[in-house]
Amino acid sequence: MVSSLPLPRFDVVRAGRALGALLKDPDDLPQVFTLIDSMSGTAPFRLLYSFRRSGTGSRLLRDRPDIGARLCDRAALRALPAGSLGRAYLAFVESEGITPEGIREASEQAAERYGSPEMEYLRMRMRDTHDLWHTVTGYKGDVLGELALLAFTLGQHWNSAIAAIVAAGLLKGFGHTDTDLVFEGFRRGRAAAWLPPQDWESMLAEPLDEVRARLKVGAPPDYTPVRSAQLRAEGIV
Repeated sequence: MVSSLPLPRFDVVRAGRALGALLKDPDDLPQVFTLIDSMSGTAPFRLLYSFRRSGTGSRLLRDRPDIGARLCDRAALRALPAGSLGRAYLAFVESEGITPEGIREASEQAAERYGSPEMEYLRMRMRDTHDLWHTVTGYKGDVLGELALLAFTLGQHWNSAIAAIVAAGLLKGFGHTDTDLVFEGFRRGRAAAWLPPQDWESMLAEPLDEVRARLKVGAPPDYTPVRSAQLRAEGIV
C-alpha cells in the first residue's frame, strides 16, 4: 500500500496562516477545512484505501448515497422515533445552531480538489457525518468538545493536520482545565469500531443507545463545555 501512495501533500505557508487564524477565532470553520486540505499529507489516500477494503465502504463508493441531503431534511428527522440516532442528531444541531448547509458552504470556501471522484465523495461524506460523530460520542459543539472529537478522529485514523489542530489547541489553552477529556477522546477512538465506512443512513431510525453499543464508543462523557466567548473573556483568544 505504501509504495502506491501519492507523494504527501503539504502547503506549510497556507496551513500556518489557517492555524494562526483558527487560534485567534476557534469558531472560524473554513480555517479548519483549509488546514486539513493543506497539511493532511497522505492521510486522505490512506483513508480511501482502507475505505475501499471495507465491504460497506466499497458499496458506498459505488452507490454514493448523499447522507448530507438526508441530514438536511429536518422534517424527516423529526418524524423518526424518539431516542433514535436521527432525532438525537437533530437535537444536537439545533442546540448548537448548526446546519449541514452551513458546514458544506464552509468546506467549499477552503477545499482543494483531489481530482478523483472517489476521493471527493469520501471527503464530502466525512464532512457531512462529522456531527453524527458528535452525536454518538456525546461531545458537544463547544471548543473543548471539538478538540476531544478531533482526538477521537486521530484514534480512528491518523492525520497530521488534525494532530496539529489538537496540539495547538491544547498548547493555546483551549482544553481549559479538562485536557484529560481530549486524551481520553484519542483512547476512545482507538477502542471504537471504525466509523468512516458506517452505513449511517440505515442507523438514523435506530435507538441511539443501540448504535453506541454497536460502535463501541462508550458512554457519553460528563464534562463542562468551554465556549469561545469564555476563552475570549479569559484572554486565551
